[in-house]
Amino acid sequence: MNAIEFANVSKRFRMERDRPRSFQQAFVSLVQRRQNAENDVFWALRDVSFNVKHGQSIGLIGSNGSGKSTSLKIIAKIIQPTSGVVRVNGRVTALLELGAGFHPELSGRDNVFLNGAMMGLSREDITRRLDSIVHFAELEEFIDVPVKHYSSGMYVRLGFSVSVHLEPEILLVDEVLAVGDASFQHKCMGRIADLRRKGVTIVLVTHDLGAVQNLCEEAVWFDKSEMRAIGKPTDVVMTYLHDVARTDEEKNVPEQKLPELADGKRWGTGRVQITKVELRDAFDAQRTVFLTGSSMRVRIHYHAAQRVNTPVFGLAVHHANGAHVTGPNSKFDGLYIPFVQGDGVIDYTIPALPLLEGHYLLSVAAVDEAGSATYDYHDRAYTFDVMPGKTNERYGLVTFGGSWKLEEEQGQLSTQYEH
Repeated sequence: MNAIEFANVSKRFRMERDRPRSFQQAFVSLVQRRQNAENDVFWALRDVSFNVKHGQSIGLIGSNGSGKSTSLKIIAKIIQPTSGVVRVNGRVTALLELGAGFHPELSGRDNVFLNGAMMGLSREDITRRLDSIVHFAELEEFIDVPVKHYSSGMYVRLGFSVSVHLEPEILLVDEVLAVGDASFQHKCMGRIADLRRKGVTIVLVTHDLGAVQNLCEEAVWFDKSEMRAIGKPTDVVMTYLHDVARTDEEKNVPEQKLPELADGKRWGTGRVQITKVELRDAFDAQRTVFLTGSSMRVRIHYHAAQRVNTPVFGLAVHHANGAHVTGPNSKFDGLYIPFVQGDGVIDYTIPALPLLEGHYLLSVAAVDEAGSATYDYHDRAYTFDVMPGKTNERYGLVTFGGSWKLEEEQGQLSTQYEH
């Protein structure tokens, strides 16, 4: 039995554009509504089907208004589908709007008990969790203050802490991780990961595609109320980004037509084109096989027909199993590029390759400084293999290059084992 089942689910909303202010306006509005019934209907979901297994983490991605949040609200039974069948097997906690049920005149402590009671917990259950909730929210000094005096950050921290301490079987998360400061966001992601390890089913709606790839085992792409793709997070994310770039190309006619890589693995506006990619070793020889711990240089050749200001070059490395290993770029490294024009070359050098034995796929990209426009993206278009080098490690994707040291008791000499 699945935790969540969507079978041919559709949801329709009727658009109420203006409220009538008199009986005459209400009558006219009623006549016009009948005449324009089809024009006043908005379909938030159309014939959507997918299943979520118990203990699985799934990410819902797509542009605003594509149907992601509507799906969560249907799962949480906040709204009902117009057609189709939805089955939810498990206790649901929804992080849709943190602190939505808080009473401003009550203290933080009272609101914790109020929210817990609304979720069906006894006073004893809430009391047992109270210290942990307050500590996680970092509100020990303010828990007895009315929440109307809380800052927005305090309000959000308490709302999140209450929700994740209610021991849900199914957790619904809708963009709430994007609020708060960096420290709180990091704590939120850690808590979500803990719940995932405990077997909680998680449905995550976010525009943070990196979080989807890191936290989820599967992803669903919604587009204009329909489900466009479902599968491994990296594949679905890249398909979505490809479509976004293609749409941008249609809106902004590219200066030059981009040559196609095999299997449609290239997209972008073409203002900066990546013309060649080379993988080189410490002796400047081109290679496709490297040793763990050896030097590796990614050389990116580019061409810009016209001046392009402040571009950013980047790359991404994926393991053959789909795991996203890393994604450095020139901006992260502090390299400021005033502009590019004509032909040029940019290198990314790895002094000691930390990758363990395996087959890897390389993506390269040129984007604008804000990351909102893609000039050229080659999606996992280049491959290379890594063979064992100086390290004897065999498990995982990377080596830390650390060492083991055994401190023996009774004054004996320590023995050190290094890799």
